Amino acid sequence: MSIASAIQQLRNELPSTVQLVAVSKFKPVSDILEAYRAGQRAFGENRPQELAAKARELPADIQWHFIGHLQTNKVKMVVPYATLIHSVDSERLLAEIDKTARNLGRTVDILLEIHIAEEATKQGLSPDEAESLAGRMAEFPNVRLRGVMGMATFTDDTDQVRREFRVLKALSGRLSTRFPDCDQISMGMSEDWPVAVEEGTTIVRIGTFIFGKRN
Repeated sequence: MSIASAIQQLRNELPSTVQLVAVSKFKPVSDILEAYRAGQRAFGENRPQELAAKARELPADIQWHFIGHLQTNKVKMVVPYATLIHSVDSERLLAEIDKTARNLGRTVDILLEIHIAEEATKQGLSPDEAESLAGRMAEFPNVRLRGVMGMATFTDDTDQVRREFRVLKALSGRLSTRFPDCDQISMGMSEDWPVAVEEGTTIVRIGTFIFGKRN
């Protein structure tokens, strides 16, 4: 299946309320341009240097989503280009994003990354930690909290994936009652996005289905 055909298939299957982020990490500019010509505008990257390089080379109307673990010393590579940073997992990182955004004269939209999987290798805050940090967002005026992100356990057990997604959905509901802009849930990838859609996601991050396996 071509990149354009994969994008069209996803558009046909995804509800209009769910944004497709095409995960283009490790993929060449030519692949991204093929997706762009098919009408795709939101792309996800997980390495700061790669995001910055692609953003400088590719069309200016692309919306870049940073979806990987972000170290504080790499924030300056991401903030100038990111439409949305999905992976804020500490107060220290939030403070650095706020400082960098302030120096650039902009406000950056972010998601709090929540650890919902039964896998120690996954990053993220606990729901309690996320609610505590969200309550202090006024201390970071150049950052706007838009919602939460999480990755389910990599498993064939659909019931487990569903339970984990429901933890994220419940947290999103609690936060949205306190913060009017906090209306985004980023959950669901190539292997589990249909379950994420059923559980209320607003953003899916799909790479392999669109671009194929990593080179």
